[in-house]
Amino acid sequence: MRYDWTPLWRSTIGFDRLFNVLDEVQRTSEETYPPYNIERTGEDRFQISVALAGFTPDEVALTAEQNVLTLEGRKAAETNERQFLHRGISARSFKRQFTLADHVEIKGARFENGLLIIDLMREIPEAMKPRRIAITEAGPSGPRQIAAKAA
Repeated sequence: MRYDWTPLWRSTIGFDRLFNVLDEVQRTSEETYPPYNIERTGEDRFQISVALAGFTPDEVALTAEQNVLTLEGRKAAETNERQFLHRGISARSFKRQFTLADHVEIKGARFENGLLIIDLMREIPEAMKPRRIAITEAGPSGPRQIAAKAA
């Protein structure tokens, strides 16, 4: 089931990113290839594991642009003519996108046992982290006069 966001586009301002995320969620729920897992491996660490049986690292491209991680795969054309009696391992091209939250960065990617494993980490900039503000105590005499000149 797909939703039409057009009525909301006409009556809202500044929610473009929200509607783009909702569209992306709708679209990706309809796609099932390649299968993947997303797991939390720590407080601010995540891992995406994508099953890429039959693909080599040269046939896969991983791109990060703004808050979108794009994974594309293109199988190289087979030069020898094989005759398959049954072909259960898919060799089709694909493009899968993941929308990342603000301050989530890709730390690395590796192939391991037919899985592409992508390590992610949320790194909040120091300026955005909560900080404690020191509260000073006023002296017992109240405000002080620093300097005065006779008139």
